[in-house]
Amino acid sequence: MSNKPDNGADPAGATPDRKATLGNALRRRILTMQVAPGSVLDEVALSEEFGLSRPPVRELMRQMAGEGYIELEANRPARVTALSYQSLRAYFLFAPMVYVAAAKLAAENGTPGDLEELKRTQKRFRAAINDLDVEGRVFFNDQFHQQIGEMAHNAYLLPSLRRCLIDHARIGKIFYQHPNNKQMQDDLETAANQHDAIIDALERRDAVEAGDITLAHIDLSRRNMAMYATPEGLDMPFQI
Repeated sequence: MSNKPDNGADPAGATPDRKATLGNALRRRILTMQVAPGSVLDEVALSEEFGLSRPPVRELMRQMAGEGYIELEANRPARVTALSYQSLRAYFLFAPMVYVAAAKLAAENGTPGDLEELKRTQKRFRAAINDLDVEGRVFFNDQFHQQIGEMAHNAYLLPSLRRCLIDHARIGKIFYQHPNNKQMQDDLETAANQHDAIIDALERRDAVEAGDITLAHIDLSRRNMAMYATPEGLDMPFQI
């Protein structure tokens, strides 16, 4: 992993919206486990790194708490949302329902422009697999499923999907970090092929097939996550 700060700044140094830049960088750091679950977030350090005063940083913390990235308590510093056996068990019970619903609604409501953006993200995901780019795999897989949720165009579904994706990405970072494991590489190729099949079903507006493939895709993730989740941050063997 590079030690270069991931502040999301333009290579030329331009920062047209520093608060948005901080938000994008912090979300990526949390999703890719650069910032561990339960870690305290230093508002002063973030303010200095991104050239912001404290009020916009605090406002962003409140926004990200609403999204599920951060936990806020009175008179305590902001912390990255923790991972536990209980929260992950809840995730695996709930996630299939919301992912399948998102895929079905995306098949019905997605636009050609939505599909083109999804295809671009899938190309980046495949490139990350080929390059053994662990963080890229996590980030672009997250983007892929987030975009399907946005294609659903349902205000009630998207917040639940976003919350599921946070834990999906973080646990995914654990099992994606085994690039030399042949079984893992085979499963990654299967996952990428399932992405392609989901795109094809969405393009044909076949909601039933999109939902069925998504369910198989989530089961593949569940099996891999259950295998690799225990080493980091959990108090007991992970079983579903």
